[in-house]
Formats: sequence, structure tokens, C-alpha cells
Amino acid sequence: MKALLLASACLLAPAAVLASGQAWAQDQSTASQGEARDRQDSHVEDVIVTATRRAERLQDVPVSITSLSQEELNARGIVNYDGLATATPGVVLNRASANFNNFTARGIATNGYGANLQSTVAIYLDELPISSNGNSTILDPTLYDVERIEFLRGPQGTLFGSGSLAGALRILTHSPDASRFDASALVDLGVMSEGGLRQRYNAMVNLPLIEDQLALRVVGFSRHEGGWVDNVGTGIEDANSLVQYGGRAILQWTPNDRLSARLMYSHEISNPHDSSLTNPNLGEYARLTDRPDRFSSDMANYNATIEYQFDGARLTSSSTYSDYKGLFFVDLAGSYGQAFPFALDADATDNTFVQELRLVSDPGGRFDWSVGGFYFRKRRDVDYNYRSNPEFLASRGLTGLPDEYYQRFGSYFVSHEIAAFGQLTYRFTPDLWITGGMRYGKTDAQGFTKAGGYNSDYLTLAYWGFANTPITMTAPYEAAAGVKAEEDGPSYRVSLSWRPTSAITTYGAVSTGFRPPIINAQAGTISQIDPNDIVIPTGATSDNLINYEIGVKGRWFGGKLYADAALYLIDWNDIQVQANRVSDSIQFATNIGGATSKGLEVSLVALPASGWTVALTGSWNEAKVDDLTDMEAAISGAVMGARLAGPKVSGSLRVNYEWQPMTGVTGNASVAVSHVGSFPNAFPNTPGHPLTPLPTYDDTDSYTVVNANAAFAFTQFTVGVYVENLFDDRSVNYVHPEAFIDSRYGRQRPRTMGVRVGYEF
Repeated sequence: MKALLLASACLLAPAAVLASGQAWAQDQSTASQGEARDRQDSHVEDVIVTATRRAERLQDVPVSITSLSQEELNARGIVNYDGLATATPGVVLNRASANFNNFTARGIATNGYGANLQSTVAIYLDELPISSNGNSTILDPTLYDVERIEFLRGPQGTLFGSGSLAGALRILTHSPDASRFDASALVDLGVMSEGGLRQRYNAMVNLPLIEDQLALRVVGFSRHEGGWVDNVGTGIEDANSLVQYGGRAILQWTPNDRLSARLMYSHEISNPHDSSLTNPNLGEYARLTDRPDRFSSDMANYNATIEYQFDGARLTSSSTYSDYKGLFFVDLAGSYGQAFPFALDADATDNTFVQELRLVSDPGGRFDWSVGGFYFRKRRDVDYNYRSNPEFLASRGLTGLPDEYYQRFGSYFVSHEIAAFGQLTYRFTPDLWITGGMRYGKTDAQGFTKAGGYNSDYLTLAYWGFANTPITMTAPYEAAAGVKAEEDGPSYRVSLSWRPTSAITTYGAVSTGFRPPIINAQAGTISQIDPNDIVIPTGATSDNLINYEIGVKGRWFGGKLYADAALYLIDWNDIQVQANRVSDSIQFATNIGGATSKGLEVSLVALPASGWTVALTGSWNEAKVDDLTDMEAAISGAVMGARLAGPKVSGSLRVNYEWQPMTGVTGNASVAVSHVGSFPNAFPNTPGHPLTPLPTYDDTDSYTVVNANAAFAFTQFTVGVYVENLFDDRSVNYVHPEAFIDSRYGRQRPRTMGVRVGYEF
């Protein structure tokens, strides 16, 4: 397949040269006239994206991209990460609970959780990378008044750096408009078949302060989502309710047509009251913990972006500081079948600074180019507090602890990335061009132990059933610095694009991506319960992949059909994987040999008749381990030929009809069907115990979900009704890979019916 992809890409060049025999100026004029006629006649509008750091037609960007405007998000009822995956071919959202989301693209994931591992899909909120490690909470931001969502599939290391191993999700907020006053509001009220009321409130106001020069845009939102999972341990029904609120303010000054300055402050708090994971032995929507699991997020962002238009190029400087606080409170008693209390209350704080400076040429002519530099610094502080509970300690007569916590220690991690990048496009003709880009970066990560805290032999005493025994406390931890992991090297992307007609673009591309190295928080520790178990290794070195891809994008039948398709082959090497020590469930990261992923992605939008729109996405993927030593198999639980954590088949179909029931009123009705095939939750064997099947190994269900809505738009108001999960499908869409959680299964959200009312001034 690799040979096929490379041969196809190479054949684009001579075929395109033979098809283009006219002079540059004549071709440029003819192409422009042809594109103008296509746009005029087309019913499927052109989409403009900035995936290459300049505004370009989606059709002409040699990257597989799904773009969604705010209008499309509203029409689909998408307010956060839910729904983005179903609209994007080849992408799955692994949602353990609110604020625990990992996207998988093109099958590049070893499980859906990825504890200790950076996600293989980078998530950017404007210029700030907000994706994080799998066992860390991360804000699931509210998607209201965004300019657009761009989901780039395949490695994006050249322009978006480390972490964009399999793709990049860009959330682009809407800039102020100094030319007019504007305001909008959207209220969504719904009720679930299992659980309480859904309440979502959103509002925006755009204030021009100095006409055509200075404007302020303020957005506010509040969500209260009733839960649908009962916690039989705490006795709380509908325990997983969610309270989320926040807003942002953007001030933009444009004193002339060359200079622009943009200041943004955003703050969002997300507080799910319990996890959404369930235990099938207790019921479809039931779970068991002694206290609610808490995965809350609190993020404040500050950004200053200054742009200056030179003659022929635009300079952009973006500086972002982010202050993030998160809770990771999780019951671990499932490790030992609820025999004794065992839980972790972890508090985390992230301070992140990102600076990017880039110079991008104006479009037109034979050359398009961009150059830039990137700096990233992040410090993560985590306080680990492992607890029992007072009732158990008293019943067993275990004494000597200052409170219910038997181990406390603090650590922090400091990571950096610094990189220079550039991209150059040369146009042989207006319809044939080659693009090459490279990013050379250096990353490092180092972990530190804070002085203080303590440990004890509680786990040993509780595990072996000791009673009426004093717990032995250890001396406080001494401050220590861990090994500093450093990596440097290039990422590159090369593509060749050809337009056989002004309405069709084809391309062939080769691109690379990587993730930075990882330091394990408890490297070098020995198990208290089984000293012969694995000693936690230092960490994992960078992994990397190379992606071979050919694609086609275009419009057919007079613009009534837009379609794009991509065929890809990926070699993934030195894979960072998650494992857990069996005796005490401590997580750690390590590397294994490699895997191959190959597949096909297709999406299309058709206008078969007046008022009708049909949107279809589809994906086929096969991803398997193909390089593995015996030692790697033993420590990770992987086996040769093991499937990675992505479905073989997924897709969606959305049919929309628009009509005018009366003058000044537009009606709209749609039905959307999405399907995701089953996939494994982990490698099949137990880490550290070769050939022993992993007890928590399982597959998700293969499921199909149907949503429907109808709405009527008046001059300024829109009123609609909707139903999500029409047939109340309760399939398992996520299986947690780790044994310490009693409730490991995520299910489809129950059928939800509601009404949406929108207003635009």
C-alpha cells in the first residue's frame, strides 16, 4: 500500500504538467475566471480555513479537514466535544466522563484513556494547546460564538508541533466587529428519559466602541445538565449532573488597514458532580464508589495577538498565558474487589505560557511561504493524597494516621518546547503546486518531588487483613529532582497538488509527527504488596510516525455535490503505551516497537433537489501492532497483530430539508444517523505477566444512534424542537482499561428531548 501511495503521488506531477501547457499569466487569468464561474453556479458554498496559517479554500488545502461553522454547530446541537467526532470521518471520541475526553484519529491509540500519555490529537483553543495527559482532567470547553471548528486529520507536526501525532482540533473564537452592534442568545431546555433537566444558556454582545477601529465582544454561558447515572455506593440518584459556566471578553483595535491588536480573557469552570462510568453488574446506568468521583476543571486564559501587514507579508505575534486547576478524585477500591477503601484525591495546577511569532506571505504569485518560531513552557503541580476512610480504620482498629489519608506527597513537572518552522509552496502553474514544510524542535520534561508529606504501611495491613494494629509512618519525603528527558529533531510535510479542473483538486502527501518524552511520577518505586512486581521505569522516549496519503476534493454536477476522500498508510514507531503494575495499580508509561494503520476516509455534501441537503461521512481503518520484542510484550501486555483502539468502520448520514411555510418564515427539519463499530479497550495481556490474559480486556459495542430536529426561523428568532438518541440506544461506547475502577463502562447518553430558542439582533 505504501508503494501505491508513493507511486500515485509521483504520477501527479507529469500528468499535471502535460495537462497544463499555457503560460503562467494566461493560466492564472483563466483559472480565476473559471473559479469565479464555479462559485457563482455552485450550490455548495466554498469553505475558507486557516489550517496552513493563511486563509485558503478548503478544497485547495492538501490536508484532510472537517470544518464546522457556528451555524452548523447550532443546527447539530453541538455545545462541546460531543458530536464533533460523528461529524468527522475517521475520528472517535473516547469519553470516560465529563472533562475526560480523548480523540482518536485514524486508529492511532493503544487505548481510549491513555493514562500518563499525551493525547495523539492536539487540541488548540485559538493559539493555546489545551490537550493533556490521559489521567489528567482537561476542560471540555463550551462551543458558542466560535468562528469555526477545524479538525485536521493526519500528523500536523510541521505547523502545530508535538502532540499532533494523528491530528489537530482547532477551536477558533469569533473576533469583534467594529462596524456594527450585534447580539445573540441561545437557550436549550431538555429532559432525559433517565434523569433530570438539561439547561443551557448562551449569550453574546458585540459593541463597536470606535467605529471601524475598536470593538468589544463579550460571551457568557451557563449549563446545568441533569445526571442519569445512580451511584449505589453514595445513594445519590442521577449523580453525574454537570454545572459549567464561564465567558470570555475580546477587545480588538484596528487603527488602520495594517495594524491589528487583539486582547482576550476567558474563564470557564466545569464541575461534574460524579463520573458517568457504570458497572453492568449493578444496572445499565448504575455505579459504585464510597464518595463521588470528581473530575472538575477551572481554566483562565489570557491572550494578546498583534498583527502587522507589511507589503507582501503579514506578521503575527501571539502570546498566551493559561492558569488551570483540576481535581482528580477517584475511588480505586475496585483494585481489590472493594475489600477495603483505597482512593486518590489529587489536586493539580497547570501554568502554561505559549509564544508564537510567524511571518506569512500574501497569497498570489508563484511562491507562498511562512516562517516562524514557537516557545512553550508548562509547569504542572500535583498533590497526591491517598486515603482510606474513618469508618474502616475504626472497624479494623488501625491507628496512627493523622487523618484518613495514609500517603501524601507532592510533585511537579516542568516541560518545554522550542521550535522553528517554515513552509514553502511553489506553483508551477495555477493548477499545479508543491508544498514543503519543516519544523525543528527541542522538547524536554523533568519531574520533581516536593519536600514533605509521608507514606505508611496501610496498604499492606489492609490487604492482608491485619486488625488492631498501629500503622507505621515513614519520614517525610525529601526534595528530589528526577531525570531530565530531552528530545530534538525535525518534523516535515511534503505534498504535491494538482487541479485537473477548477472544480477538482488532487494531492499526494508525506508527513510526520511525534510526541514528547514522558517521565513517570513514581519512577523507581517498588510495590509494597509484591516486591517482585515490576519496578516502575523512568518513563518513555518520544514516539513518531510517518503518514503517506493521497486525496481528492472537489465539486461535481454543477456544484450540487462536494466530496473529498483520502487514502492513507501510517507507520507508527517507538509507541508510547500505558501500563499498570498489577499488585498496586500504579500507572506508568513505556515504549514498544511499532504498528501500522491504513484506511480510507470519505465525506460528501449533496443537494439532490430544491431544499434538500444530504451529508455523508464514512471511514474504514485497520490498525495493528506489527513490531514487538518479547520484553516489550511482557511489560506492556501487547501481542503481535493486536488491534489498536479504533473502530474498523464508522460513519454518519444527515438529511436536511428546508422550506418556507409562509412569507418571512423558514422551516428546517433534519435526521442524522451515526454509526461506530466496536474496538478493544486495551492490549489483551497483563503487563508484567506474559501470556496472562488481561482481566479488564473488553470491546465496546457496535452502535448506531439517531438524532432528529425541526426548527422555524423568523426575522430574529429561531424556535426548534429536537430529540437526541431517538431510539434510546444504550450501547457501551467506552470501556476503561484499568482494574482499579469498579465502574468501567461508558454508555450512550439516554434519549433526550428538548426545545431550543435562539435570538439574533
